[in-house]
Amino acid sequence: MITVSLCMIVKNEEKVLGRCLDSAKRLVDEIIIVDTGSVDATKKIAAEYTRKIYDFKWIDDFSAARNFSFSKASMDYIFWLDADDEISKEQADKFIELKEKLSMEVDMVTMLYDTAFDSYGKPLMTSTRERLVKRDRAFRWIDPVHECIPLSENIYYSDIRISHKKEKTDGISHRNIKIYEKMEIESAVFTPRQLYYYAREFFDHSRYEKSAEYLKLFLEGGQGWKEDNIAACVLLAKCYGNLNEQEKMLSSLVKSFEYDSPRPEACCELGYFYKRKNDFKTALKWFETALNAQYGDSIGFVQEKFSAMVPHLELCVCYYGLGDIKKAIFHNNMATEINENDKSVIYNNEFFAKSTRERNREVV
Repeated sequence: MITVSLCMIVKNEEKVLGRCLDSAKRLVDEIIIVDTGSVDATKKIAAEYTRKIYDFKWIDDFSAARNFSFSKASMDYIFWLDADDEISKEQADKFIELKEKLSMEVDMVTMLYDTAFDSYGKPLMTSTRERLVKRDRAFRWIDPVHECIPLSENIYYSDIRISHKKEKTDGISHRNIKIYEKMEIESAVFTPRQLYYYAREFFDHSRYEKSAEYLKLFLEGGQGWKEDNIAACVLLAKCYGNLNEQEKMLSSLVKSFEYDSPRPEACCELGYFYKRKNDFKTALKWFETALNAQYGDSIGFVQEKFSAMVPHLELCVCYYGLGDIKKAIFHNNMATEINENDKSVIYNNEFFAKSTRERNREVV
C-alpha cells in the first residue's frame, strides 16, 4: 500500500479546518499544515491533528506556499486539500481502496472536484483536478493565482469526488485580482492561462470591457487549451451581453464551435439570445441542442445544469410562448424530476395548477 502526505496551506480557517481534517485524517499517513498568517484559532485546531505545522510568510503567490508545503512531505505520494474541502465517507472508502491498489508507476492521480451544489446536494459544477502526486517526481505548482500542477504522462483518472464547501461571505473577494494587478504593474509577461484567469477576475468584478479585452488577447494568442478557448468564447459573449453589443455576443458564441462540438452552456446562451428576441422557435432549437450536447472528453469544468435543468425549464417557457401547453408541461415535469425544490419549478407547478383550475371552472 502506498503512503500519503496531506499537504495544506491555510489562513484564518478556524470555521472549516476541523471539518476538513476530520474527513481526511484516516486516509493519510502524515498531515502537514502550512499557515500563511492566521490570526484566529487555525493553528490551535491544526495542532489537534498534527505536530507538523509550519509558518510561511505570504508573498502573494499561492504556488510558492503550496510548493513549500510539498517540500515538507516524506511519504510516497502527496495529497492536497483546501481547508473548506471535505471528503464524504463513501468517497473516503474509495480513497482507501485506491491506496491499496495504486501502482507505484502512476505519477499523478486526478479526482473530481465538486464546487457548487443544488438544494439536494447534487453537484452543479465539477472539474477534474490533479490531486495526488508522486513525491519523488518533485512536481511543482505554477501560477501565483489559480495555481495548478502541470499534468504528467502517467496519470490515473479516478472517480473519487472532493467537495468544496466554501463558507458564505459578504461580497466578492478582491484578493486574486489584486495579485494580477500587481503582476501587471511589475510588467509581468502573462502566460495564456494567466490571461484567461485574469479576464475571469475582471468579469467577476463586473469590469466587462476589461474582461473582453483580455479574453480577446487570450484567444488571439492561439495558445490556449481547447476547453479554456471554448469557455472564453462563452464568457466573452456574456461580456458583450452586459455591454449591450448583441451582434458581437452572437459571433462569440458561434466562434466557440470552431474549437469543438457545441457545448451545452454555449447552446443555452444562444437559446437565451433568441428568447430575448421572442423568437421562441429558434430559441427552443438551441435549448433542445443543449439537452443532447456533450461535454468534451477532458478535465474541464462541467456544469450539468446546462445539459438538463436549464434547457428543460427554458423549453417550458418557449413552448408556452408558442402555445404548446402540453410540451411546456412535459419539460417542466422533467425539470421537476431533477429538482422539485427549484424556485422556477415551484413557480411553474403553481402556475400550471392554477391555470388548470381556472380552465376547469370555465368548463363548469
